Amino acid sequence: MSENKNKGAIVGAAFLMATSAIGPGFLTQTAVFTETFKENFAFTILIVTIATLIVQLNIWRVICVSGMRGQDIANKVIPGLGYFIAGLVSLGGLAFNIGNVGGAALGLNALFGLNVTAGVIISGALAVFVFLSKDMGPVMDKLTKFLGALMIIVMGYVAVAANPPVGKAVHGAIFPESYSALTLSMVTLLGGTIGGYITFAGAHRLIDADTKGVENLDKINQSSIMGVSIASIIRIMLFLAVLGVVSTGFKLDPANPPASAFKAGAGMIGYKIFGLVIFAAALTSIVGAAYTSVSFLKTLSKTVMAKEKQFIIGFIVFSTFVMAFLGKPVVLLVLAGSLNGLILPITLAVILLGSRKKEVVGEYKHSVILTILGTIVVFVTGYAGIISLKGIMELFK
Repeated sequence: MSENKNKGAIVGAAFLMATSAIGPGFLTQTAVFTETFKENFAFTILIVTIATLIVQLNIWRVICVSGMRGQDIANKVIPGLGYFIAGLVSLGGLAFNIGNVGGAALGLNALFGLNVTAGVIISGALAVFVFLSKDMGPVMDKLTKFLGALMIIVMGYVAVAANPPVGKAVHGAIFPESYSALTLSMVTLLGGTIGGYITFAGAHRLIDADTKGVENLDKINQSSIMGVSIASIIRIMLFLAVLGVVSTGFKLDPANPPASAFKAGAGMIGYKIFGLVIFAAALTSIVGAAYTSVSFLKTLSKTVMAKEKQFIIGFIVFSTFVMAFLGKPVVLLVLAGSLNGLILPITLAVILLGSRKKEVVGEYKHSVILTILGTIVVFVTGYAGIISLKGIMELFK
């Protein structure tokens, strides 16, 4: 691989991970929880950012050094486990993708006033178009980089326009009123940022781009940290934008929480910016979810490997069909994040176990500090996921 292509893959993988995370669920969850917890929600964002970095460095290093995808590592840890993990991640990716298609429809509604069903069909068709390209990898990289940069620019504008109480947010990040009350928000945000397929999106992209092995460890670390940084910066800007609005006593519209926040913070321009942001976020997340979910199946099935592009397109079409008949994308987006948060401790534990096996990583010695921190994240997210089940069930009422 040429040096330019290698750099393109490193940045592309980072943006694929970040834009997969920065989907409509990311925007909706952040808006909903910011309204609920105000400046205290800053603590959740801080913890999630730290946990995200720990998880991504562990998973990306082990996967890319070994050159094996997540499901193949799982099969080395316990024979047959890879099939269970692949099914779990793909189902979580499907749940998320259904919500992503619905989120794109929310964006088109804000931009052009289209109804949800029409928006769903148009969004699904545009995502399919990306994978009709002969060389889908570079096309995917360029799309996620362009739309990711666009989101950073416009989100920064809205964050400044909303004039948030930054001092209160900083205080809330360290001393929230109640640590325990933020549990469900932490599990949901972890699920939306690094749960399920999102954790593996960038790492699997690097493997497909042949950026693997111990000799590429610096590039793997660079790409991973870049992806976490992009997602975290946008999360903070979104939080501040919504906080500036809800701190005045404004009540968000439950049918489209982030849209009402953008409109209140920056007027009609803000509302149109929201439409652009959530549509861009949704489109890149649909692409990331479909690509990564199918990548979990392709080494386990010769049929999927041979027909990868067709399976990705089928994944998107099915998601579009389900969303067109289900409706209610806001609840589904929050639910998808919560479910993917429950998958996280399982997949991270598998990768940590794989990091100790020579048949997975060879002579590579995985960082002891990362292993310890990763193990802590496994236990904390596992416990938090179990106690948050009650909160998840409330979403159905």
